[in-house]
Amino acid sequence: MRLALVRLGLQEAVTYRLTSPEREASLRLAARPEAEYVRLANPIAADRVVMRRQILPGLVESVERNARLRERIAFFEIGPVFLPRPGADLPDEPARLGIVMTGRRELPGWQPEDAGLLGFFDLKGVLEQLLAELHVSARFEPAQVEPFLPGKCAAVQVGETVIGWMGELHPLLAQRYDLAAPALQAAELDLAPLLAAMPLRQDLAPVSPYPPVLEDLAVVVDEKVPAGRVEAVIREAAGELLERIQLFDLYQGEQIGAGKKSLAYALVYRSTDRTLTDDEVRAVRERIVRALREQVGGSLRQ
Repeated sequence: MRLALVRLGLQEAVTYRLTSPEREASLRLAARPEAEYVRLANPIAADRVVMRRQILPGLVESVERNARLRERIAFFEIGPVFLPRPGADLPDEPARLGIVMTGRRELPGWQPEDAGLLGFFDLKGVLEQLLAELHVSARFEPAQVEPFLPGKCAAVQVGETVIGWMGELHPLLAQRYDLAAPALQAAELDLAPLLAAMPLRQDLAPVSPYPPVLEDLAVVVDEKVPAGRVEAVIREAAGELLERIQLFDLYQGEQIGAGKKSLAYALVYRSTDRTLTDDEVRAVRERIVRALREQVGGSLRQ
């Protein structure tokens, strides 16, 4: 996981495991009863009196200290949190993964760069690529939890288990850390269910010697329909001839009407034992269009 995240352009951080309840409360909008902590019998500093329950507060503090010095920050940390167990001498120490990203998408250089700012989908892309390298299938479902901005928050779900959340830090909380702009993207995931979902072996298939058939489909659906749901319908309808699918465009505007969005997918069809004919590809496309219409109310964009 560390190697994959470094290849994706992130730097590993190691933050304090000692903290205070007040520090962790800085990532909460509403006041609520203080959680139970593992407390130190002899703390060495007034602001380091308990063991952390979350990774994100320490990472956000690291961003705050570095934001004035760097145009792009992308940190991750893998480490334990400490959760008291009633009646037990020692706490649970589940491992967590925390990620924070903010600033420019690419740093200036001699080649043309992407001058945009890191956003929600940049973080989602990092998580998707990490999960792909671990060969773990996950879903991203809309959610609303602290400390994230409503509408820019998602639960990361493996099977039926929610392993964590990702999203954009709420602006009111960002101001507490003197992080008014640009927006901070963050995620915190439980590693135990993620690692348990990793397969021990991978099925390999020979590379087909037959040429692929490339096709783009732009699908118009209600704006509330998740892109992942549309992709799942396409995969199921296309069957084994679909080698790869990739979402490459999202459009919302007057051409498709209010409350709608257009999702454009690049599809690659290929057979392992023959060259596909136009009739075969047409039959697959018709199955996809029919399934989209019946299952998500979708239609091809004209």
